[in-house]
Amino acid sequence: MVRGGTTEQLRRANLSRVLELLHEDGPHSRADLTRLVGSSRSTMAGVVTELEELGLVAESMPELTGGAGRPSGVVSVNPDVVAVTVNPEVDAVHVGLVGLGGRVIKHARIEVPDTDVTTVVSLAAATIRGMLSDDPPRYRVLGVGLAVPGQVRISDGVVRQATHLGWSEVPLTDLITHATGLPAWAANAATLAMRAESRLGAGKGVADLVYLIGGASGVGGGAVVGGHLLTGSAGYAGEFGHTVVTPGGTPCHCGGRGCLEAEVDQATLLAAVGLGSADAGRLGERLKASGDPEVVALVADRSARLAVAVRNALNVFNPQAIVLSGHLAALHEASELDLIAEGVASSREAVEIRSAALGDEQLMIGAAELVWSELLADPAGLLAR
Repeated sequence: MVRGGTTEQLRRANLSRVLELLHEDGPHSRADLTRLVGSSRSTMAGVVTELEELGLVAESMPELTGGAGRPSGVVSVNPDVVAVTVNPEVDAVHVGLVGLGGRVIKHARIEVPDTDVTTVVSLAAATIRGMLSDDPPRYRVLGVGLAVPGQVRISDGVVRQATHLGWSEVPLTDLITHATGLPAWAANAATLAMRAESRLGAGKGVADLVYLIGGASGVGGGAVVGGHLLTGSAGYAGEFGHTVVTPGGTPCHCGGRGCLEAEVDQATLLAAVGLGSADAGRLGERLKASGDPEVVALVADRSARLAVAVRNALNVFNPQAIVLSGHLAALHEASELDLIAEGVASSREAVEIRSAALGDEQLMIGAAELVWSELLADPAGLLAR
């Protein structure tokens, strides 16, 4: 139970904490919520009732089992409260509907003729209208979360630079809001994927975490330090894709040479096993199963370059876990190389290398977290606004 502050502050804090528990952990009995929050039964009754009135949760009664006493009601999030998610990539734009609790309800992948921002916004808006075309309306949409493969200024959702998309100083949230009528928030795609894995996936419960993801638009990542997302002074921290792994190597979109995303790119790995970007989810199994000497040599070479970035992250951040996603996870699964063998011995003693748990849905779940973080911080306040 939150202590101190005014009655109104306590009420809002308890609403926030209960909704957060239901979002992260799934349904709870009212009795469990009372214990976890540390409140009285009467206080919890009021919190659950208000969340029901706000349309965010529902309470059901379990079947009677013949035991003594009246069973406690089970509280769960309303499955029809959703966030829209948009993730533009170099070859397609992904649009989804994600419910509280991280449940992906719908996902559409729309190939794009070009990455011009007008084209992307238009296709995304049309797809959103199609997803929400139920008559009568089924879903209660609280906003749009945008996962952008580039540097995003969190304060106003301006994409400062997304080199793979050819975007610079794009007011993306304003454009999406104008096209859809929905409030929008934007952040770096890799950071959002990490937030999803940290809250609901492979990094759940890990206080010190490094995350690296590879995809069609390059390599990104992020870090959680002491339970807090490392953002940097303006929100641009976590550019692990621009760790130099081959000094003087392949030119990178950032203007440098030898960056991880230039040296270990998805397109080369997919082409080596005859896959297109739409089949990237099968990359790991194809690389692992291939007996082609050229593929085996490619896996060994790219794994060694990945190991440089992983080792640097290990030595700098001393994390409990390093989570790999996308084509980086596929590469690691196909390789026998120990990515941290040359790291500082004391730092690698307890670290664990993990593959992301949320698969292709992590970017949608992460983008939705932009909307949910606003809701979870102040459920009554956001809905009032």
